[in-house]
Amino acid sequence: MAQVTGGAGTLYLVPNLLGAVAPERVLPARTIDVARALVHWVVETPKAARAFLGTLALPRPIAELDIRPLASGGDDLRDTLTALRDGADVGMLSDAGCPGVADPGGSLVEAAHENAIRVVPLVGPSAILLALMASGLNGQHFCFRGYLPAKAEARVSALRALEQQSRAQRRTELFIETPYRNVALLRAACATLAPRTRLCIAADLTLDTETVDCRSVARWRGDDARRFDRRPAIFLLQA
Repeated sequence: MAQVTGGAGTLYLVPNLLGAVAPERVLPARTIDVARALVHWVVETPKAARAFLGTLALPRPIAELDIRPLASGGDDLRDTLTALRDGADVGMLSDAGCPGVADPGGSLVEAAHENAIRVVPLVGPSAILLALMASGLNGQHFCFRGYLPAKAEARVSALRALEQQSRAQRRTELFIETPYRNVALLRAACATLAPRTRLCIAADLTLDTETVDCRSVARWRGDDARRFDRRPAIFLLQA
């Protein structure tokens, strides 16, 4: 990374889009303005980062930007910290949504704090929070679980455990799945969870095809699960 003399730089946490929409539709002007001005980036996937940056009408060619993959430690992390200490502002970007929230980036943010480097989170879409807002479930007490097991028997066990914990803790449980396994997950939930447990699926958030459907498991049974096939989705349950 090129280095700038003077005070320490700032690590900007830049939210990415959740799908193919115009940035102005979901990102505030300040987020877009900061992203346009940044030259140095650490990103989850360079290809995805370039696709996002290409939507921002940048003042310089993307080829002139310094775009590096996120590192969990080692020399790459030290290089980024050195650039920040020497005055370069750096943007951190994940493939979708907010970096560091169900996405990589936490180790760099932690290291920035340890080195007294300013960290600025910018406003943008978080699928987890959008889904929780729209679900009508408990937004005061909730837990995000990430991915459930892919194997059928382990998935059923995980669903039962989440339902029990939701009931015992009176909280909303949130989880996700690889989009091509959404159908299997919904069918497993319908077969496993109690009829009165509330189940919400928020799919294609911020896109024209967005749907948020929240009802009892009893009312989900018989639904055509295939309509969620290969759609990015957040699942929520509350027993």
